[in-house]
Amino acid sequence: MTVSQIKTLFRDEISEIYSDTEISFLFKIFAEKFLAMDLTEIRNDNFVPDDELLKIFLDKTQQLKSGKPYQQILGETEFFGLNFFVNENVLIPRPETEELMEIAIQRIRTVRQNSRDLKILDIGTGSGIIPVILKKNFPEAEVFSVDISAKALEIAQKNAEYHQTGIHFIHDDFLTMNFSEKFSQKFGIIISNPPYIGQNEWSEISESVKNFEPNIALFSPVSDALIFYRKIADFACKYLISNGLVLLEINQKFGNETLALFQNFRRKELLKDLSGNHRFIIAQK
Repeated sequence: MTVSQIKTLFRDEISEIYSDTEISFLFKIFAEKFLAMDLTEIRNDNFVPDDELLKIFLDKTQQLKSGKPYQQILGETEFFGLNFFVNENVLIPRPETEELMEIAIQRIRTVRQNSRDLKILDIGTGSGIIPVILKKNFPEAEVFSVDISAKALEIAQKNAEYHQTGIHFIHDDFLTMNFSEKFSQKFGIIISNPPYIGQNEWSEISESVKNFEPNIALFSPVSDALIFYRKIADFACKYLISNGLVLLEINQKFGNETLALFQNFRRKELLKDLSGNHRFIIAQK
């Protein structure tokens, strides 16, 4: 089968769920990864790739047709200019979280002259993108990350090792964990993108996300969509140092309600994302 024929088949299989621009992008990255083709070969309509590799490519195409995120099929994604491993046990990083990282790095640099003695806690780490990026930007900081999912922590550990970042991963449920047993110190930074979709918002979520990404990382485990933020606010009162920062990604529907949880903090801000939705909270103790 020639490249021209493969392109036609690929387009026909996924044209109902992807635009022409997306199809062109996906064909390139799938051909590079699964057909071992370079750009010259991809552009050569008469080139005939290896038959065994073609079988793999066609299987991956069917996975794509099913709605499975292409990042999961590839096993990796780009985030904040870096490559990260992902699979079905972790969320695919969203653009809003890149915005959170930009805000976090800027604010941390504003309040800290250097990262020596800085302790950072990431709650609900998932694939580990947040702690890895913070550790790379603040290499002298000590970074801790908590997640309820052992399988997610396997990916997080893999990403930390790949990027040569030493991070303390903790397997526990933040909502029920015994903090005094786990932490003997206070933190200068607490950051989190916790599960914040309300259980009553199930119908608003795309089928691809519901079917292929871990619901435990998306939806609040109880009817109270703010339960993680309540717990984080209480935790920060005891375990955040004076002048320390809390940085959160939030549900746009509960901006003011979430902000109110930090009413006792010296400073607090509700910020919008690039789409104009209330998406982030920064609170300083």
